[in-house]
Amino acid sequence: MEINLISDTVTKPTPEMLQAMFNAKVGDDVFKQDPTVNAFEKMVADLFGMEAALFFPTGTMANQTAIKLNTNPGDQIICDKWSHIHLYESGGASANSGVNFNLLDGSRGMITAEQVKDGINDPEFYHTPMSKMVGIENTTNKGGGACYEISELQKIKQVCVDHNLKYHLDGARLWNAMIAKKQQPKQFGQLFDTISVCFSKGLGAPIGSVLLSDTATMHKALRVRKIFGGNMRQSGYLAAAGIYALQNNINRLADDHRRAKELGAQLEQCSWVAVVEPVETNIVVFSAQPHIKDQEVIEKLKQKGISISLLAKGKLRMVTHLDYRQVMHEYVLEALEKMSL
Repeated sequence: MEINLISDTVTKPTPEMLQAMFNAKVGDDVFKQDPTVNAFEKMVADLFGMEAALFFPTGTMANQTAIKLNTNPGDQIICDKWSHIHLYESGGASANSGVNFNLLDGSRGMITAEQVKDGINDPEFYHTPMSKMVGIENTTNKGGGACYEISELQKIKQVCVDHNLKYHLDGARLWNAMIAKKQQPKQFGQLFDTISVCFSKGLGAPIGSVLLSDTATMHKALRVRKIFGGNMRQSGYLAAAGIYALQNNINRLADDHRRAKELGAQLEQCSWVAVVEPVETNIVVFSAQPHIKDQEVIEKLKQKGISISLLAKGKLRMVTHLDYRQVMHEYVLEALEKMSL
């Protein structure tokens, strides 16, 4: 049995999703003539109570477009030091938009309104970059799937309003956060200037993210997507997967969360494990005892047909997902229980 817990991006479309893709009515989306893409974008925008949406091939491109729209060269983005837009987008913010970061030392990838306020540069002091955008990641990847309370996001929003800052949400795993915290999409739509949401992680689509904002901003986003090479033609086949995911795969994320928590509980019982970080959603981050190398753990599990990833030195990661079924879960729990290092 081969079990892949490297990421929730490893999922493949179900037969039902493939059938929805096969049946899609398509056109040329570069001319905005693909009816399925148009319907998908409207569906996501309506879900969040925002004016407009645009379909992107990747979450990184959606985030990079938001940065381009929200900043000017030389500006500064305030975000957590573990943010995806800083760590895992190949320096795109500097290459594409000419901006830099003020990296805050948050908790498990999450920052507070007080930290944001303290991190804003004086706009009259021309020796420092202009603070222009606050970036939030929810759930946090390197933070082990941690998710924000709406109340803190509201406080950060007020700081942004008071200091004329744009507010962007990297919601690659926002669906997981909403299920875990019993939150609603419109709560986020009311707060943020731009939001990116991904469909190829927990929701099981093969590709794609959507960027949301007001109509004028999303009209500008069309040009930025073109510059970044993100225009697609008959992309309704991909949008159909996103529509299917919205209609069928959100509530089942609770199963992923339950299994992740059970994996975390089992790891806490293993003598070779030093620390298991709190498990809120579908990501389990843990550390082996100091005398055990990360690669030893990875190889030992691989011998049992279980693949996991190394998030950073001393940070091993398991991610539950749509293709990780209960029979696999029981096998992994048993393998962990019996494993010694």
